[in-house]
Amino acid sequence: QVQLVESGGGLVQPGGSLRLSCAASGSILSVNFMNWYRQAPGKQREMVASITNSGSTNYAEAVKGRFTISTDNVKNTVYLQMNSLKPEDTAVYYCNFRALVFPRWADYWGQGTQVTVSS
Repeated sequence: QVQLVESGGGLVQPGGSLRLSCAASGSILSVNFMNWYRQAPGKQREMVASITNSGSTNYAEAVKGRFTISTDNVKNTVYLQMNSLKPEDTAVYYCNFRALVFPRWADYWGQGTQVTVSS
């Protein structure tokens, strides 16, 4: 069984920074990629950033230059450093892993962490 635990969300003023973490535990044999998604009230869930096991990254246009995704592969942990936050970044942020848990690959999701950007 795999569990993803997120932390680091909270309330921050516009222009501020937050760092989200997502740690995976369980019988993970390998991770293909790790993603951060977000969902704002009344909107669909959208991909924010992704990173592969080789370190290739991809970002949504809205966060390029402000957010940075990184990993600690030994700890099966993914981070999202968010700088220059804007009110439109307010959302519940979810981490997502594509992981190999014998005998198959599957998607796993965290429970979500609230990020609120407001003065």
